[in-house]
Amino acid sequence: QVQLVDSGGGVVQTGDSLRISCAASGRSIRTRAMGWFRQAPGKERELAAAISTEGDALYAPSVKGRFSISRDNAKNTVYLQMNGLKPEDTGLYYCAAKYAGHMAVSASVGEYTYWGQGTQVTVSS
Repeated sequence: QVQLVDSGGGVVQTGDSLRISCAASGRSIRTRAMGWFRQAPGKERELAAAISTEGDALYAPSVKGRFSISRDNAKNTVYLQMNGLKPEDTGLYYCAAKYAGHMAVSASVGEYTYWGQGTQVTVSS
């Protein structure tokens, strides 16, 4: 089992930056692809960014060039650096992990097994 704790969300203004973190415990994330998903009110959960065990990243077109995902396996932590935030980035951000040995990135919610509790990001105009 992997437990994920998301943190770092907050209320910011358009154009601001924010870094959110996902601390894992119970098992190592070293052999797992990891992802950040987000969900706005009334909308489905969607991928923001994902990272493979080799560091290859996948971004949603709407965040590419503004967001950067990274991982620190020694700290068992994944980060999402968000720059140039827009009101449409508002939502609950969830960290997700795949099963051990599932190392490639993907955008499908169903391919991720473990989920954090979410951290709220609100961008005001």
